[in-house]
Amino acid sequence: MQFDLKLPLLGFETVSKMELQKIDEIFFRLESIGEGPSFTLISPFALREYSFDIPSSLQALMGITPESNLLIYNIMILQTPIEKSTINFVAPLIFNTDNQTMAQIIVDNRSDFGIAEPIKNYLKSSTDE
Repeated sequence: MQFDLKLPLLGFETVSKMELQKIDEIFFRLESIGEGPSFTLISPFALREYSFDIPSSLQALMGITPESNLLIYNIMILQTPIEKSTINFVAPLIFNTDNQTMAQIIVDNRSDFGIAEPIKNYLKSSTDE
């Protein structure tokens, strides 16, 4: 599904349209249409409690209502092995599937979110069982 950016992605201000592709229930691929970046995304809800307030100005910009169908994902930096990969919980991506708009916001009022949290903190090890 293609989305129009309502706010620029941090560091990629010239990107205006991106495509979201599902890999599985947890992972997604986000690619710019034309020249530009691509990202691996992860559903934060599969890993932890995760909530934040969407500013009313962004809700208006993206046409978000209480009935809107929203997707929330975080950018993941993949490493080998996977345990070294990190997740940015501070700058989530919000997708409104009703009107195909998206934006990235900074959640700056939460001290429990990190910009590069290791995924190993959320993986079950065989000793956890």
